[in-house]
Amino acid sequence: MTAVKIIAYIAAAILIFFGVLFIWGAFSPQGSTGWIPIGLISVGIGFVLIWFASRRKPAVEQTDSSVTLNIDLPGNVDLDAFKCQSCGGALTTDNIKMVAGAPVVSCPYCSTTYQLTEDPKW
Repeated sequence: MTAVKIIAYIAAAILIFFGVLFIWGAFSPQGSTGWIPIGLISVGIGFVLIWFASRRKPAVEQTDSSVTLNIDLPGNVDLDAFKCQSCGGALTTDNIKMVAGAPVVSCPYCSTTYQLTEDPKW
């Protein structure tokens, strides 16, 4: 529950409480009939506050954030011939995930998972 809702509910409770006291006090021997409209208005405002607070939608919080990481590989990389080290099955870019900052390959055929390493070009 947000702070705005809590404040609205507390203010509504105070307004309803004093509104009921004004209405109740109007029927006492020293009371005035002019307190009845004040009490009714106070109670009405309190219920309107409750209605608005209950209809207020919570703020949308971004809990699942996605990060796109572009890797600039040196040299020519041919992804058409990208094969699994264990079974030789053809792999795509969908089989590469970043885990703890390192590219990790998961083979859909043999379920092997290994870190992608680059051999020296010389």
